[in-house]
Amino acid sequence: MTIPTAAPEETPPLLDGLRVGPGQAQPFGATPVPGAVNFAVHARDTPRLWLVLMDPGSGTVLAEYPFPDEGRVGTVHTVRLYGAEAGRFDYGYRVERPPGTRSPVLLDPYARGLAGAGAWGERPRYRSRLLAAPGPPAVPRPSIDPADLVIYEAHVRGFTRDPSSGVRHPGTFAGLRQKIPHLRELGVNCVELLPIAEFDETDNTYTSPESGAPLPNFWGYNTVGFAAPKAAYAADPTPGGADAELRELVTELHRAGIQVVLDVVFNHTAEGGRGGPVLSFRGLDESAYYLLSPDGEPLNLTATGNTVNAGHPVTGEFILNCLRDWVIRYDVDGFRFDMASILTRGTDGRVLDDPPLLAALAHDPVLAGRLLIAEATDATGLDQVGSFPGHGRWSEWNGRYRDTVRRFLLGRRGSTGDFATRFVGSPDLYPGRPTTTSVNYITCHDGLTLADWTSYDRRHNEANGEGGGDGIPDEESWNCGYEGPTADHAVLRLRERQRRNALLLLLTSAGIPMLLAGDEFGRTQRGNNNAYSQDSPVSWLDWSHTASHAALLRFVSHCIAFRRAHPVLRRTTHPDGVLPDGWSCPPVSWHGETPGQPDWHPSSTLLAVLLHQQQPAGPADTVYLAANTGGARRTVRLPQPPPGTRWHLSMDTGAPTPLDSYPPGREPALVRGSLQLTGHSVAVLTAR
Repeated sequence: MTIPTAAPEETPPLLDGLRVGPGQAQPFGATPVPGAVNFAVHARDTPRLWLVLMDPGSGTVLAEYPFPDEGRVGTVHTVRLYGAEAGRFDYGYRVERPPGTRSPVLLDPYARGLAGAGAWGERPRYRSRLLAAPGPPAVPRPSIDPADLVIYEAHVRGFTRDPSSGVRHPGTFAGLRQKIPHLRELGVNCVELLPIAEFDETDNTYTSPESGAPLPNFWGYNTVGFAAPKAAYAADPTPGGADAELRELVTELHRAGIQVVLDVVFNHTAEGGRGGPVLSFRGLDESAYYLLSPDGEPLNLTATGNTVNAGHPVTGEFILNCLRDWVIRYDVDGFRFDMASILTRGTDGRVLDDPPLLAALAHDPVLAGRLLIAEATDATGLDQVGSFPGHGRWSEWNGRYRDTVRRFLLGRRGSTGDFATRFVGSPDLYPGRPTTTSVNYITCHDGLTLADWTSYDRRHNEANGEGGGDGIPDEESWNCGYEGPTADHAVLRLRERQRRNALLLLLTSAGIPMLLAGDEFGRTQRGNNNAYSQDSPVSWLDWSHTASHAALLRFVSHCIAFRRAHPVLRRTTHPDGVLPDGWSCPPVSWHGETPGQPDWHPSSTLLAVLLHQQQPAGPADTVYLAANTGGARRTVRLPQPPPGTRWHLSMDTGAPTPLDSYPPGREPALVRGSLQLTGHSVAVLTAR
């Protein structure tokens, strides 16, 4: 390995009031101790290492002190800096490699704050910063059973960057905090934030085909500091500002009864491939932190240039400690792991049957009770959906649910039976495991928004500067008869029904539902299904849509309230068709135009399902759903509701607003024993 080097420098005298001595090998990173700061860093195969102190304003190097030989424990170098305190200086490390030369200043992998990034869009010159220890959480975490969760995936900057958001500090943690009333009114109780660990948004090789200006890395899946919140996401874009604002955001979300899940990226880093920058890991111990080929080249299993060596004990401990930091410092409620299948690979890159890191995360006492959600794929095509080694703790983004529901709503041949399996929690993928293993979604940040899924047959990614060939090639989308914006009322009505159909099926399916921010009010990305580089209205939520799409917003809030009101929709066991003793109906039964006669033919476009659950105390809970994915009107005869009840209409996507949905408890009773289904519509009934 070769890395850029800096010329040797003479060690300057100690700064006023400081003295150095050997430190302790644990914990890693910079840790305040009485009267001093302890530094501990793993650096293999280097005879010497220096602590570099820098001016917190300008970044000018103030002093460099060699780590004392007597402070070395194994491959851990330690030094204790007496008289130091948080805020007086920034810091970094230099290593001697090869002999006689010093590396550039390296970041501390465990740094809880990174200075030098500044406001959004400024080219960063990163420095590690010591932050003061936080106090205890201001409010307790909301206790929410995973079965009761409704997740809302959002990008911190994109959520409020548009002027229509009306917040004081657009595109920040503080801006998101101002939108908590919207989340509460909608009814979601968990926010999943796209990466908020420090990343370099200026790191993108592509340029705008219109202006020629560099495009940003907007999403942030190129982490620089894995334990440091992104400074530019704060109204005060400093490490201290980001630290304080993130804690305030989590506190206020918790106060509102909303949990917080962080999207974390432990499969690759911002150091990229061989020609990438040397920021930290590559200078300290490349073979421990990255998967390498026998000739020392980075293995690129992530399509980003490098792959984290999660199977190495040093790296596994680093990942575990970072997650603990987010829990201890910010009291977050869980994590979604980007390309989590990388974490299943051993030090040679091969997939392990029982990866030690996943077991450690599942059984770690600090992470106990926090959500662990895997994106169970990687860039090589490895797909572990249903087979991810979860140790009874992990949930998974269920991409098969997404694909199946999309195909079903388009009336694709052979999709009806597959949809039935997905609807009851994907028991084929998760036998013997709770339905909450499946995180169901139809849209996420990666792909078309829900409005665009009903408006475009193909991707429109020309603005990304990659010739329009990037992004998912085929999303099983349908423009409903016209590509893109239109004034055709028939097309617009069909698109509205399809959006409601998708949201209603999602929020009545067994598992944990996840919504994409803005789908509740018709957000569009103009057909761009890979908007990672679009810091523009393409990616920003247009809050004026809350007025222009108020009917859709009302419908979604009713769907969420309906889910919350019906325990039968939130069962953790996969229902079967066996009638238990004393029950009036089996847990699940399938129907068609005639009760008890579902149409499982590959060409079928009609399916109805009755869900039933006897309550330990109180009345039974019974829900009936009928979906017509064909274009023609269909009539279905209804099965008998439980004795002493009658059917009430909760949702009908084929009906005009406001007759398309009703708040729980206010649904009108049906006067006949059949249901008329408009083409491409879904109806839901409840027995009362």
